[in-house]
Amino acid sequence: MNNSALYAFNMFGDTVLRAAFAMTGNYSEAEDITQEVFLTLHSKPQSFETDEHMKAWLLRTAINRCKNYRMSARVRRDQPLSEELTDKLSCEFTPRDTEIREMIAKLPEKYASVIFLYYFEEYTVKEIAGLLGKSENTVSSLLQRGRKKLKMILVKEGYDYGAQRV
Repeated sequence: MNNSALYAFNMFGDTVLRAAFAMTGNYSEAEDITQEVFLTLHSKPQSFETDEHMKAWLLRTAINRCKNYRMSARVRRDQPLSEELTDKLSCEFTPRDTEIREMIAKLPEKYASVIFLYYFEEYTVKEIAGLLGKSENTVSSLLQRGRKKLKMILVKEGYDYGAQRV
C-alpha cells in the first residue's frame, strides 16, 4: 500500500469495519467491504485536508459499498452471527452493542447509516448531512424515523431496553 492508504488503514481500519458491519450485519462481508475501501484509496489516491476529512471519505465510500451489497442478490439478512465471529467483535463491541448492531443492519440502509454515524461514530446531524450529501432536516427526519423503526424491531425481538432510550 502507498503511505496514505497504509496510514488511513492504521488510523481508521477498525472504524470502517465497524461501519460496514453495522450496515450489513455480516462480518465477512464487512471485512470484504473494508478491504475494497482501502484498495480503492490505494489505487486512486486522494488528498485530504485533515484526518477527519479522510475518515469522512472512508466512511462515505464504505456506506456506498454497503448500499451496493444490500441491493445485491447475495444478501441474506437473517443469517445469524456465528460464535467465532462474535468473538472477533468482542474486543470492539459489548454484547448489547452487537445485538443492537445486528438489528440496525435489518433496517433499510438510509436509516442504518444515519443511526450508526450518530450513535456509534458520534457525528452530529450537521456532519452526517455533509457526509451523506443530504440536508440537515433530511438527516434529522431519517434519524427520527430510523429510531422508531429500530424500536419496533427491538420490541418485536423481545429486547428489554427498559429505561434506556434508542
